[in-house]
Amino acid sequence: MSGLNKLIKSEIDSNLREELEERLAIVEHKIKFMDKVPVCILDTLAHPGLTLMDYAEGAGAALTTSAGEAAFLIFYEEGKTLEELMRLVPTLLDENWSAVKYNRVYLLADAYQAAKPADAVALTEDIAEMIHPGHFIFGFEGDKWIKFTL
Repeated sequence: MSGLNKLIKSEIDSNLREELEERLAIVEHKIKFMDKVPVCILDTLAHPGLTLMDYAEGAGAALTTSAGEAAFLIFYEEGKTLEELMRLVPTLLDENWSAVKYNRVYLLADAYQAAKPADAVALTEDIAEMIHPGHFIFGFEGDKWIKFTL
């Protein structure tokens, strides 16, 4: 998470920087005691991507490029809203994928400006909430991301 920590340190507002460091420390502390979770991030063509790698790994993910091996699937594509993802994702799902069988499919809107420290921390928190349900509750479900069910 060194890239994320570096980004936070670039925040000029010292109060905001301290708040972001504290929020990230909470996530880091909790996931320290959890197993890494296999996660695959797919675009709207079901191609795996690594664009959110730092945030996902910071949230406790062990990224995989195999949707079939993933315990959790996150559909994300730059420029796509939740509504667009809801229209595109159903045709991409394979019932044989573990994440689909166990209802662990999430849609993540392109609602973050990852170059902004506050958005980067919020993105990390949201991914942590997706892949560690019950351990994290940050309150953006339904706004920036949703659990997708068939």
